[in-house]
Amino acid sequence: MVDGTQLDERGSSPVEFVLVGALLTFLTLGVMQLGLAVYVRNVAHDAAVEGAYHAALADTTDAEGVERAREIVARTVGAEFVQSATVHAADPGYPAVAVTLTVTLPIVGLAGIQGGWEVTGHAPVEAFD
Repeated sequence: MVDGTQLDERGSSPVEFVLVGALLTFLTLGVMQLGLAVYVRNVAHDAAVEGAYHAALADTTDAEGVERAREIVARTVGAEFVQSATVHAADPGYPAVAVTLTVTLPIVGLAGIQGGWEVTGHAPVEAFD
C-alpha cells in the first residue's frame, strides 16, 4: 500500500531465486555424489566377489584372484582406488576363499578418503573330488 502499512517487496524475487536455486543445486549435487559413492562401492564388492571366484578355481592361484579383482576396479573406476587387496581362506561352513579390497570412499567427485571402505567377497573352493 502507498500509505506505508505494507513493506516494500520490490526486488525480493531475484534474491529468493538465488537462495532457493543454490539450495536445490547443493541438494542435487549431494544426491548425485551419494549415487556415485554407492556405485563405486558396488563395483568394488562385485570385483571382490569375482576375484574370490577366480581364486577359488582349481587351476589358479590366490594371487591371480587378487589381480583379477584389482583389474576389474582399475578398468571401471581407476587403478588408484584400490589401496590394498588380500586373499585368505575362509570357513563359513564349507571351504572357501575370501578376497578383501580396501578402496577409496569418494567424497567430492572421485576424490575422497583413502582406504575408507573395505569390502569382502567369498567363493566356495573348487575341488576335483
